[in-house]
Amino acid sequence: MTGEAPPPQGGIRSGRLDGLALRMASAVVLAPLAVGTAYLGGWPFLLFWTIAVCIIQWEWRTIVTDPNAFGAQVVGAAIGLAGVYAMLGRLEGAALGLALGIAVEAIFARPRRFWAAAGVLYAGVPLVACVLLRRDPGHGFAAIVFLFGIVWASDVCGYFAGRLLGGPKLWRAVSPNKTWSGAIGGAVGAVAAGVAIAAYADHTNPLAVAVLALLLSAVSQAGDLLESAVKRRFGVKDASHIIPGHGGVMDRLDGFVAAVAIAAAIGIARGGLDAPARGLLVW
Repeated sequence: MTGEAPPPQGGIRSGRLDGLALRMASAVVLAPLAVGTAYLGGWPFLLFWTIAVCIIQWEWRTIVTDPNAFGAQVVGAAIGLAGVYAMLGRLEGAALGLALGIAVEAIFARPRRFWAAAGVLYAGVPLVACVLLRRDPGHGFAAIVFLFGIVWASDVCGYFAGRLLGGPKLWRAVSPNKTWSGAIGGAVGAVAAGVAIAAYADHTNPLAVAVLALLLSAVSQAGDLLESAVKRRFGVKDASHIIPGHGGVMDRLDGFVAAVAIAAAIGIARGGLDAPARGLLVW
């Protein structure tokens, strides 16, 4: 016995409701900003995502090593340079920017140089992937909204399905609150969202889009688990406390980071660097 009084009836439920309200309020602010910059494309889109991924890289650095070690600003600049080259369609320049950031972390980050260098890829690859997809003039905006819909539906539907249905845990050692019911509910929601968005954008192969949405939902959920595993490895609950109800930018974008990287790889494999969004969406 600790001598502490038990929590009042409904205390846990009240805390969950407060957390959900904060998550919803944050989403009301951030979702229109994300969609709006995606609609504008170009430099506003690049600036928005460069800021986001530089915060992610800083949060990763804070988790795995000394965030004040030499080179943090240089790494941020290198990631931004990779994004600029991606917007120009210069994949070799983007790779060079990321390589510069990795080299700086490998040389100067102390301790855990390997983990610090991995953070450059974790933050930089999704920036390059986002920009490459969006620069496709015919399908870029639709591809980004398609990804938003899949990732957000996976998150929201998974959250409510897990809360309502409960059941066996998905991976208790890494994320004790996630359940198989939540994972399945998230996948169903993602498929529905993906098919609806693709149909609205006049991409009319629903079976191919459904399979793609299911794959990207699974990747998104795996990205969520990966971030949870990294935080658990270093004994951290939240990446930071920048976003009320969500923790850090890394906590909010963990699924998108993984999904956009795979989506861009699929798009480039099918449509090349000039039309990766078409390669992703048109089947």
